[in-house]
Amino acid sequence: MTHQLRVDARENRDRVLAAARELFAKSGLEVTMRQIARRADVGPATLYRRFPTKQDLVLEAFEDELAECSSIVYDGAADPDPWRGFCDVIERTLLLNARNQGFTDAFMSAHPDVVDFEAHREELGRVVSTIIRRAQAAGRLRPDFVFDDFVVILLAGRGLTAAPAPTRDAAVRRFAAFMIDGLRVADREPRTQAGSAAGEGSSGPRRHPRS
Repeated sequence: MTHQLRVDARENRDRVLAAARELFAKSGLEVTMRQIARRADVGPATLYRRFPTKQDLVLEAFEDELAECSSIVYDGAADPDPWRGFCDVIERTLLLNARNQGFTDAFMSAHPDVVDFEAHREELGRVVSTIIRRAQAAGRLRPDFVFDDFVVILLAGRGLTAAPAPTRDAAVRRFAAFMIDGLRVADREPRTQAGSAAGEGSSGPRRHPRS
């Protein structure tokens, strides 16, 4: 019974934080606690028991946002396939930013000194740079790509925050696919039409590496 209560409390917390991040991203920090409780489908008493003040909720929601960002980057670094790890970081970071960039902007504007955001970005920047070098060493990522190019991709993707919610994720994934396709090292031995036909007749068509 005690274990189930802990599980229920954790699930309630996760729902509240997810609802808060979504509403803060959409409507800013002026969203009320009652609106958040309604979106999370929890009672006001449950909400205030976990987050006594709105400030407590705002801060924990932002820390949850940073934790998800860190998880994306470290998952990419831990992937045994350097190219797949690189591609996952590109796509998942773009998706996260498109969904919640409004919350990050609002939080940093209202509370610029509460969280050491620069230290967070520098730490993840070092990890992303390692991911880039691994993908290049594996011969999959173009050798002239640098960390600043990664930042440019993220900045370009910010425009997708304005896309309608029902189609936004699909638009982000399409954008990510175009970016990744332009960064992939091309096949080293391009085939002629004759060579392609011969190859397909003997051993089947060659496929491009998956992203």
